[in-house]
Amino acid sequence: MTSHVVVGVDGSLNAVRALDWASDEAARRGVELRVVYAVPERDEAGPVLTSSVARARERHPTLTVESRAAVGGAVRALVRESEGADLTVVGTRGFGGVTGLLAGSVSLRAAAHVHGPLLIVRGDHPCDGDRGVLLGLEDDSGADAAAYAFLEAERRGVQLRVVHSTHRHVTPELPSLIPGTSPGQRRRAQNDLSEEAVPRFSLAELRDAHPAVAVETRTVRRGPAEALLDAARESAVVVIGAHRRTSRIGPQLGPVAHTLLHGSHCPVVLVPTAA
Repeated sequence: MTSHVVVGVDGSLNAVRALDWASDEAARRGVELRVVYAVPERDEAGPVLTSSVARARERHPTLTVESRAAVGGAVRALVRESEGADLTVVGTRGFGGVTGLLAGSVSLRAAAHVHGPLLIVRGDHPCDGDRGVLLGLEDDSGADAAAYAFLEAERRGVQLRVVHSTHRHVTPELPSLIPGTSPGQRRRAQNDLSEEAVPRFSLAELRDAHPAVAVETRTVRRGPAEALLDAARESAVVVIGAHRRTSRIGPQLGPVAHTLLHGSHCPVVLVPTAA
């Protein structure tokens, strides 16, 4: 199967932003761009697909662009077309009549079901130039997200910033007369060292595989969503592992993904993690 990037369009301004991001990503990877428009009737897709293909080719004249009219629901089309794709790209609004990617459960189910990495184009500032790639890392379960982030930083030629968040409950205790000698203080010190070691050991092989990527790692002791929202202000894109939880209504995204999709200042890439 040909390597490709998928983007969902519908003619809206937000879909145009997604198209531009997707064409840049496809060109950066040297792969085909597949433009998809979900419509009730196939004949309705012509004008939007034609203008979308023309815009992508104008932006990247050597880029191979294919267009597809998907008859039926937008979410189903997006999930179907994402299978085998290197990356799937959508905007925060639009895509076949969905009023907002984050506004309702239908759109969130799409984000929870797509195959492979999903890039949601959102944010309110320019994300080009020297802005780096941001990786949110909690533990070793984010290995696929880390690998994606290293490749993205390498493709862009920018720095990779890793935010490793720890947010554990600490039981209060009476202070020791000698600083740093109470059992609780010793446990906290040991835990601090262990937690700070997680990103170093998790990223060691990736550093060796991508020696040209400058990496800055920071461990913060607060909720991961809050820490990533702050760091996203100065980033080109934020990458996190998508922890999909099974409920009575099917797979659902975790709380960190929900928070970023609603409030990130830059586009967000969700990389599915192993169950």
